[in-house]
Amino acid sequence: MACMKFVLQGSECLLLAASAWLVAPCLAAETAGSHDFDFNFGVWKTHVSRLLHPLSASATRAEYDGTSVVSKIWGGRANIFELEVDGPAGHIEGAGLRLYNPQSRQWSLNWASSADGQLQPVMYGRFIEGRGEFFDQEVVDGKNVLVRNTFSDITPDSSRFEQAYSADGGRTWEENWIMTFARASGGGAAARTTAAPGHPASRRSAPGEHDFDFAFGTWQTHIRRLKDPLSGSNDWVEYDGTHSVRQVWNGRANLGELEADGQAGHLQALSTRYFNPQTHLWSVSYGTPRDGNLSRALVGQFKNGHGEFTARKPSRKGSFWCARSIRPSTSGPASSRSRTPPMAARAGKPTGSWSTGSSGVRRGR
Repeated sequence: MACMKFVLQGSECLLLAASAWLVAPCLAAETAGSHDFDFNFGVWKTHVSRLLHPLSASATRAEYDGTSVVSKIWGGRANIFELEVDGPAGHIEGAGLRLYNPQSRQWSLNWASSADGQLQPVMYGRFIEGRGEFFDQEVVDGKNVLVRNTFSDITPDSSRFEQAYSADGGRTWEENWIMTFARASGGGAAARTTAAPGHPASRRSAPGEHDFDFAFGTWQTHIRRLKDPLSGSNDWVEYDGTHSVRQVWNGRANLGELEADGQAGHLQALSTRYFNPQTHLWSVSYGTPRDGNLSRALVGQFKNGHGEFTARKPSRKGSFWCARSIRPSTSGPASSRSRTPPMAARAGKPTGSWSTGSSGVRRGR
């Protein structure tokens, strides 16, 4: 089965300076807490109870039922949670990316809804004695509130999740989102919630939401990284490896996993791409197992088969604008085609190539 070739070259902005991908042996080693979410892997029957008007003294709730899937990344040091549920109040579809930081021994939780494809404020926390607690601060209906997510009542076949708000600095909490999970019999991680039938056909397709479909599959990858970006140096380092991209939300989002080696070391990273059906723009973020954090998103779109994504980013050399380009080609030259072990998802599809490049332009402020 065909594996496609992916050529990647860039400067400082590429995956938050590709030097950050280098996985030091001490950080790659297993650390306490790096498998705290192992209980969650698999397919789950999911019930959601949502408070419709939080922080208003209203007790009116909406109930939903559906399925969620949690898939392992980096051997368990990261995972993606995919939720799809329905109820009288409507349809909910979202994805949560959880990344472990081996330095702080904490997890970061990164949630996005398919309604707008926007990452919510990141939450940080850890598990203690079988209970996970994660916190952030947000503005809800004009109020500054503390937000707490908890995982509890964990057994091999069930668990409970609660989100709560506090408008008084943590003295009192109001539960606004409760999920209970029961392991689905005969389920496997391959049964994605995003493949659920019926829902895609019932919604109107938005222009641009399938712009990344060309990238799905496994790719033989060559990387060229500028060793010292924004310094005037033209010294490059090179790596070879594989890059796998799979769809989320039936293609309106996707997850990429990269692993490559070269003379400068070992690279390991992931990328998330979420489509906003309101603006028709994509947001692209990156993360590494080195620190378990997602980068600030680059935002952009495809025009005439060419994707451009930009963001202003801080660095040790000052603030700069980052631009990343993607050029797909499904009919690359024969010399660009190669094969890896069979993958059913690529059956009958043409081989090809695509490339992505990045550039950084320093700004004074």
